[in-house]
Order: sequence, then structure tokens, then C-alpha cells
Amino acid sequence: MSAFDENPFADPAVQAAAKSTPAPTMDNYDPYGKQQQTTPAVLPPSVPEAQAAPQQQPPPYNMSAQQTATAADFQRRQEELERKAAELARREEELKNSAYNARVNNWPPIPGFLPCQPCFYQDINVDIPVEFQETVKRLYYLWLFHAIIMITNVLGGTLLIFSGNDAKGSTFGLSIVYAVLFVPLSYLCWFRPAYKAFRSDSSFNFMVFFFIFFCQFIFSCIMALGIDSSGGAGLIKTITTFQATESSGGDYFVGFVCLIIAIGFVLCALADFYMLTRIHGMYRSTGASVAKAQQEFTTSVFSNETVRNAAAQAAAATVRNNFSGQNQGQPQGPRY
Repeated sequence: MSAFDENPFADPAVQAAAKSTPAPTMDNYDPYGKQQQTTPAVLPPSVPEAQAAPQQQPPPYNMSAQQTATAADFQRRQEELERKAAELARREEELKNSAYNARVNNWPPIPGFLPCQPCFYQDINVDIPVEFQETVKRLYYLWLFHAIIMITNVLGGTLLIFSGNDAKGSTFGLSIVYAVLFVPLSYLCWFRPAYKAFRSDSSFNFMVFFFIFFCQFIFSCIMALGIDSSGGAGLIKTITTFQATESSGGDYFVGFVCLIIAIGFVLCALADFYMLTRIHGMYRSTGASVAKAQQEFTTSVFSNETVRNAAAQAAAATVRNNFSGQNQGQPQGPRY
């Protein structure tokens, strides 16, 4: 019994184990008999500050010249531009009103040693807006083609009369008349109105061009047909020339020349129709009308000093005649 009466905690090993075990509290109480083992957090090794990755700094904000400009700078620039625009407008007005004309006439290109001088100023790249320059150039080339065909028609008429295929000489005579009159008149009557219409957007000049150029198209069709005594070596004249040459056993050279002229007139007629429809479509797309052309004509007529003076003189003469007529119709009083 003495062994059981001894204090079991008297053993030094038991006492050491009891001292090393912490007393159970609410914080470390483990109902399952296991103490949770916590692993201390491992800190990364310290990196020297010089070896640390450099942080990307935002690029410095550079303000442009437009952003740094103040309201006063914008106002100053605007005033300067307005002053320059006013100066340019004043100089342009002075050039228009001055007697000296800086635009020297350059068409037709006549050599300087001749006594006559050019009559018109023509520069498509200067006068015509960029979007219409190609159209005006094509119209000018078409006029040149018309002039070449009319001159070639004179050659055809000369060959016809010498070959005996133009006994009356109508083709030869009319071809000369057409070349002398229609070449300069076509330039004056339909190309110049078209040039001025595209230059200043004039509805009146467009109307003049459409009317005369339509007549030019009809004339080209007649010349292309080559009706007898029409003055053109067209298709009909070419066929009759080939038939006469075949029956007489002559040379076909005159017939081939007439065929080339006929093809030229056909191409002229087709080109006239194409340019007429194209320019008419461009004119209609701008919203122009006949009323605008009439208004421009009235304004241009009454702004002309010669027309105003003539109208004033006519009105004064009418008033004078009416006044004198009334005086003659009144009975005269008795004379004493």
C-alpha cells in the first residue's frame, strides 16, 4: 500500500513534463487532443534598394503650341488674318478698276512679228476651278478636232472637184465657206461661252452654250451624212465616190480620203452629243435654272453704262415727244 500512497507527481521526470506543458486555456484548448502547429511566416530575403526593379514613370506631359496658346494669341492671329484678307481684297479691286490689265491676251497664239495681236486671254489652269478643268480641256480639244476636220474637208472637196466627182463644185465651195466662217465662229459662239460659264458660274453663258452647241451637233450630223450639195464629204458622198471610181476604173485614193473625213464627222457628232449631255447634267446638278439666267442677263444689261445711257436718252426723247404733242394739241389763245 505504500507504493500506492506515494505521490505520483513526486517523480522528477513527471514534474518536468508537467512544467513544460502549458495549462489549457480558452485560447489553446484542443478538444481532439492535438495542438495546432503554426508555421511562422517566411519573409522574403531583403533586396537591396539599388537592385530593385525600376518603376515605370509616366512620360512628362508636353503641351503643344496650340494648347499653350492663350486666348489673346488666338485673337491676335485672327485679327492678322482678317487684315491680310482685307488687303488682298483691296488689291484685287484696284487691279480690276485700274487701266492696266495684268492679264495679257494670249490666244490665238500669234507670232510677235505679225502686226495683229491675240484677242483673248485663255488659261484653263488659272481661270477654271479644279473640278471643271478636265471638262473644259476636253471641250477645247473637241473644238480643235472640229477645226482639223473642217480644214480636211476642204482637201476632200478639192480632190472631188479635180477627180470629176463634184461636177457642180458645191462641195468644194461650201467646204471653203465652212472652214473660213465656222472655225472662228465655233470658238466665239460656243467654246468661249462655255469657258466663261465655268469660270464665273454664269447661267446665261450656259444657256448660250447649250443653244449654239446643239446647233453644232445638228451640223455635225448633217456633215457626217454627206448629203449631196451639203458641202461635206460624208458617208453618202463617200459611197457615191467609190461607186463612180469602180465604174470608171479610177483610183480609190479620193474615196479613202472622203471615208476618213466621214469618220471624222461621225466622231465629231458623237463627241458633241456626249459633251452636251455631260455638261447639261453638271449644270442641272448645281440647281441652276432659266430664271437665274434671265436674272443674270437683266443685271448685266442694266449694269452696262452704254445701255444705261441709251435707255436714258430714249426715255428723254419719249418724254420730249409726248410733251411737244400735248402742246400741239392744245388750242392757242387769242392774240392781241
